[in-house]
Amino acid sequence: MKWGKALTQHWLDLPVTVTREISGHIYERPGLWMEPAALDSLAGELRAVAATSLPAGLLDYGVFAPGTGAFDRAIITVLRDRSDGRPIAFNALSAMDVTHGGARTTVTHLGLVIIDPGTRGRGFSWALYGLTTLLLFVRNQLRPLWISSVTQVPAVVGLVTEGFDNVYPAPGRNSVRRFDHLLLARQIMRDHRDVFGVGKDADFDEDRFVIRNAYTGGSDHLKKSFADSSKHRDAVHNDFCERELDYDRGDDVLQIGEMNLQAARRYLTKDVPRASLPGVLAMLAFLLLQRLTLPLVYWFTPSRRWGLLRPWREQ
Repeated sequence: MKWGKALTQHWLDLPVTVTREISGHIYERPGLWMEPAALDSLAGELRAVAATSLPAGLLDYGVFAPGTGAFDRAIITVLRDRSDGRPIAFNALSAMDVTHGGARTTVTHLGLVIIDPGTRGRGFSWALYGLTTLLLFVRNQLRPLWISSVTQVPAVVGLVTEGFDNVYPAPGRNSVRRFDHLLLARQIMRDHRDVFGVGKDADFDEDRFVIRNAYTGGSDHLKKSFADSSKHRDAVHNDFCERELDYDRGDDVLQIGEMNLQAARRYLTKDVPRASLPGVLAMLAFLLLQRLTLPLVYWFTPSRRWGLLRPWREQ
């Protein structure tokens, strides 16, 4: 990737240094700018990683459903083994358009994470579960960024609860359902079920934020029993899921929260390994340069054409 191109490109197209053995790359909405051949190659990498954990063809939603435009709204992080370039993990987030406070905004759905079972435990989960949302937050000029998560896995419920602010439901945190949470949840369940593979027949409990009979819309083969679901180190999240979700029926919990300054500080101080922190800080500084400095450059060079970056339309 050319850093000059990245500086002026609207969407994220960033390399990530995870460890000495693992590299990564973040692609934001690749369906809007990536060449068809490169997009097909990226889709093939995602299928290859998914095949290490699931039989081929069993996922039929999101980036695995052709012709749905999922790559137009996806934010994908792919991790690769440096020795042979083989993809070993990915995270597929999705940008969902909603209305909040009378204006259009975006909720970033945390989406699907799949890791090759043979590479787990190598210390790169921090790059899959928080880095992309942190970069989007900084790119958004440090304005709070709404996030959502749909899962039945206690470990993921705990990660969302501990990793973000203003989360509801948040086991053990005495969280309060605000009108913001309810408004966003209603829009997500009305307009964006296809993002997380929940069918039209699934019922949403607005009091508990539980989606009943959730595994009928393409994510069917992700359904687990409570015994088979990954547990969190804090038992409060495990107890919450066992109490609130019917695993035989196939329930999910919908969590909504925010990435803000407090959440970003916790992520940088607690989750990012010390050896990786300088590289992460360099990426954050780069994005701040892009968002804060470039408008001044554009403003003081009126003789050059900047297209959509100008506040007026050029004829």
